[in-house]
This record gives sequence, structure tokens and C-alpha cells, in this order.
Amino acid sequence: MKTLLIIILFFTYPLFAATLHLPISANPSRLNPILSTDKTSSDVAQWIFNGLIKYDKDANIIPDLAQSYHFVDDTTLIFELKHDVQWSDGTLFTARDVLFTYETIISPKIFTPYASGFMHIKYVKMLDEFTVEVKYKYPYFKALEVWMMEILPEHKLKNEADLMTSKFNQNPLGTGPYTLTQFNISKDIVLDGNPHYFIHKPNLDQIIFHYLPDRSAEFLMLKSYKLDVGSLSPLQLERQIDANFRKHYAIYEDIAHNFSYMGFNLRSEKFKDPRVREALSLAIDRQELVDILYFGHGKVCTGPFLPGTGAFNESVKAPRPNIEKAKALLKEAGYDESHPFAFELSTSANGSGSYSAQILQHQLKKAGVVMKLRIMEWQAFLNTVITPRKFEAVLMGWSLGLKPDAYSIWHSESSRKGGFNFIGYENLEVDQWIKEAEQIVDQEKFDALYRKIFAKIVADNPYLFLVIPNEITVVNKEITPVSTSIIGVMHNAIDWIKPEY
Repeated sequence: MKTLLIIILFFTYPLFAATLHLPISANPSRLNPILSTDKTSSDVAQWIFNGLIKYDKDANIIPDLAQSYHFVDDTTLIFELKHDVQWSDGTLFTARDVLFTYETIISPKIFTPYASGFMHIKYVKMLDEFTVEVKYKYPYFKALEVWMMEILPEHKLKNEADLMTSKFNQNPLGTGPYTLTQFNISKDIVLDGNPHYFIHKPNLDQIIFHYLPDRSAEFLMLKSYKLDVGSLSPLQLERQIDANFRKHYAIYEDIAHNFSYMGFNLRSEKFKDPRVREALSLAIDRQELVDILYFGHGKVCTGPFLPGTGAFNESVKAPRPNIEKAKALLKEAGYDESHPFAFELSTSANGSGSYSAQILQHQLKKAGVVMKLRIMEWQAFLNTVITPRKFEAVLMGWSLGLKPDAYSIWHSESSRKGGFNFIGYENLEVDQWIKEAEQIVDQEKFDALYRKIFAKIVADNPYLFLVIPNEITVVNKEITPVSTSIIGVMHNAIDWIKPEY
């Protein structure tokens, strides 16, 4: 308890006028949008950068840095850029920045999983200072969506020797509503309103991201009313908040756009046997995870694409726990009580990872499986486990966009360095279907093929899909105007007004 008290005292700030107080649970890896692959980095970078287009509150695509866009034909896309956008240092944003960002993403010197969305492009060229032509090699189903990728400043980075290790990654310059003014590892991150922002200067002058690696520390900050926005665990919602808390915060709950999973290193000999992967799947009680970890505020995950999308395959059901069949499969694979199947599961201490791992450990033990746990701080987990791919199995989660794209996680080409397919999944049929789907612009045909991909991946058990949690967000009731949206309650945060003290 002493540790938590120290944390609270350390992060006790005066209530600055027009300041938004938010939590972050891990250190951002890089605040460069084309290199950031973790949620924390994205949560911060979204305030600093813009793409050419974006989603509105109803998930419709609308212009952002672009003034307008149109397709000349099935493979030619024209962006007319806004003329009044400035980088936060006052430099004018132009088509040169768009071209530079594209060339940087596809450069062999840059290792980014986002390059997969741009490999379908034949060329990008400037027609003039504020007009960009994008030519695709063939009709591409995400021709527009890839340009939600945030744009980098050409004038700032054109002479950078190595962007992968650049100081820019922790001291970025953007066109967004806020600019970075303080960034130190394991400390608070501070953003100030950008006076040059092309829509308008945000009504809230400052954002402070409080570094709270422990969920209980975030909860104590919420109960002390020192955060304006935060998240609650189902346990906190059900058992640990009172009438005063509900009076201060509005509570919003909806299905999250993410899922948790156990992923196997398929390069490891012990996980190449499909009987082993199936046995582990049958030994897990997913509903028990939902009930214990989330008090029912979530649902069992049945596959790689989320409910509500056309790619979701309703006919694929989660396997029911069957300990006897799991034991039989393991025995067929050469394991028994005298020679049990054993492996190490690595996960991050952030969020519910450690609790999930302990429940899974207990469940697998019933089938005679010995699972050792390796629980680490998030950044150490990324740097020593995921990036070098030194693991047997991992417990993680994916956040997914509104339009599914299987290439970056499930295509064998994405198992290369910097790719999201770090487990090494390879299936020639899935590879073929993913490539085929990329050129289908008919939504019904695309969805039908993606439902086949869904079923095939689940049958292979490269992941054990676990839980889709509910997202429970609380917002200070003094802040207006706040409204729910498919893209989150903060969709209109630059218009938020908070009383000054």
C-alpha cells in the first residue's frame, strides 16, 4: 500500500486551467506514427499528427489534411490538399510531405508493418504543391483507408541519416491539435495546444498523460478526481465505485475493438504439431475467463475479425472445454504424466495479462500441461520478447481497425522483420485468399472470402482466441460536449470545454 500512496503523491498536480488529465499504462515506444506499433504510442501520437483522411463519429471517411479526394478510375486516386495547414513550427504543409511519407514507408531502410498497405501502389506523384496523384497497380479494397496513415514533415526529416533511431521518434513535429512539450521514460507526457491547428486551436490548452503502470494506481487517481478520462475494470465497475464516483463521472460501455489471444511460436518444434495446439485449445475454458476476469462484461472471441464486420464468421464457434480429448491428443503427440507437455508463456504485467496467465495456467494444468509464466514490464516485453521473437508462447491482444485487413498479421510475408506476423504463421491457401481479397472492391464478395479466411485460421490454431472485453470508459461530467461514437468518446475532444479553476 505504501507504493500506491507514493505514486499518488508523486502525481498530484494542481488543476491547471483547461487541462485534460489522461492515464497511460506503459511507456510509448516511438511517437513516430509509421514506426509505432503499440497502443500507448498510438494513443499519444494521434494528437500530434494527421492523415489525409479520417473517420467521422459514424465511421464515414471524410477529409482531414486533404480538402477533397476523388477516383479518376479504379486505380487512380487524386487528393486535393488543404492550403492553410501548417506544421507546428509554422512551416506550410504541402504535397512534398505526402510524397516524402510514402517514400519513407516503402524504403528498405525502414522496418514498419504499415508498409503492407502501400505495396499495392504503383507510384505517388505531385501534380502541384497541393495536389497528389496516387496510382495503384490494380483496384485495391483499401485504396482510401491506407491514407489514414499520419503524414511526416519532409523539411524536418529529409536529411535524417537513420529514422529508425532518430531523436524525432521521441521529439516529433506534427500538424495535429497538440504539440509535445515533455517526454521522459516512465514519467508524465505533456502536450500543449497547437496554435497553428488548421481546424481551430483546441479549447483545452494542455493534455497531461499520467504514467500509471498499475491499474490500481489509475483507479486511485480516478477516485481522487485527478483524471478526466479513464477506464474501469469490470470488478471496479461492479464492486468498487460509489454514488459520489457516479455523480462525478459519466460511464460509457461498449464492446471493445480488440481481443486477447495466446499465440504460439510456430517456428518452435513443440508447436508445429497441430494436435498439441488443438489440445491446448480444448483445455481452455474461455467463458470462465470472461466470467472471472470481466464479470461478464465481455464475450468469448471466436476468431481474428470482430463481430459487427462483414468478415466475422458466425458459423465458427469457440470449442467447448474437453479435458479428456485434450489429454488424448497430447498422448498421441507423445506426452503423458511421466513426460508432460511443458512450455513458457510470456506476457506483460500491464492490464489483465498476469491475471489471465494465472487462470490459463490453472486450466491447462487439468490436462497435464505444465505452463511456466514469464511476466514483464511492457517495454521490456516488446524489446526482449516480441521484437527479437524469443518466446515459446505469448499472451497479448490486438486492436483492430473498422475495416479488417488480414495481410499484416496473417500473411506469411508479414513474418519478416518488423512485421506483425511474429508467430510465423504460414498457410498457402490463406496467403492466396488474402492476396485475392486485396483486389476485390465488391463488399459482399470481399466479406465472403474473408469469412473463409476466418474459418481457416481458426482451424489451424496459430492463436487461441480468448476474449473480446467490453470497454468501460469514464469521463468527467463537467466536460462538454461529450457523446458516444463507434470510434470512441474522444472523437470531438478538440471541442471539449472544461471549467477553469
